[in-house]
Amino acid sequence: MRVAVTGAGGRLGRALVAALAEAPFTGLSGPIAWTRADFDLDAPEAAAALIRGDRPELVIHAAAWTDVDGCARDPDLAFARNATATGVLARACATAGVDLVVVSTNEVFDGERSTPYAPDDEPRPINPYGASKLEGERTAAGAYAGAQARLGIARTSWLFGPPGNDFPARILAAAERARDAGEPLRVVGDEHGSPTYTHDLAEAIIELVSDGDVGGIHHLVNGGVTSRAGWARELFRQARVAAAIEEVPAATWTRASSPPLRAVLAPTPLPSGEPMRPWQQALADYLPTLLRQRAAAAR
Repeated sequence: MRVAVTGAGGRLGRALVAALAEAPFTGLSGPIAWTRADFDLDAPEAAAALIRGDRPELVIHAAAWTDVDGCARDPDLAFARNATATGVLARACATAGVDLVVVSTNEVFDGERSTPYAPDDEPRPINPYGASKLEGERTAAGAYAGAQARLGIARTSWLFGPPGNDFPARILAAAERARDAGEPLRVVGDEHGSPTYTHDLAEAIIELVSDGDVGGIHHLVNGGVTSRAGWARELFRQARVAAAIEEVPAATWTRASSPPLRAVLAPTPLPSGEPMRPWQQALADYLPTLLRQRAAAAR
């Protein structure tokens, strides 16, 4: 199977390309990596020519503008990149009979209830990032209405993984600054989600593809739910970092965007029947890479 990945230079895109390179169904040629130079969200019209030239049978759309505060400051640009560009790609894929997987977010939900959200729950985003991603889902669905090819929506949350500058990397750096200042580290305690390792998400998407079960909406997250503060505490425990944490509400800081406080996704079953592993185990696998990156940066 010829599989193309948009956003191949990004956090999830890199994980997808690496995982697809090991997947038996991609053959010796491996995946087709479309970086921003190939498919730019600001110039999505290139999609049709890319599809004609590279002839993929499946496209995994991992490219997105994920700066939630940036999206709030410029909602028009957010919709252009996360909704309009997705629609252009989806129409090009559907016209060519190419299956498509669109990666989306838990922020399509408002986070105002205590129970996790299932794929068939009504989305209600509360910020421009979530609204733009939801419109991307809907635009793609419209493009595939009546098409022979299949459309999959893979929603996820709180992604972490190489190449750094994710929550674990930033919170370790913040802990160091707080320790040097002799202050406790203030971390949000009322925002909850499921931290999800990009490697695990990539493997889950590949399992859906290899089983032929790519169509429909899938909630793909590592197991378990925690707060930002809980995530930080587990990271410090595993990394053997002594840091005093003071839990504060998300409203402590003024931000351009308001994140949903409990947009927890109910995981959907994978074809194997095995759930994605707990986020704590995934974090433990990632930690050596993260610590090596920090050591190299310090040198």
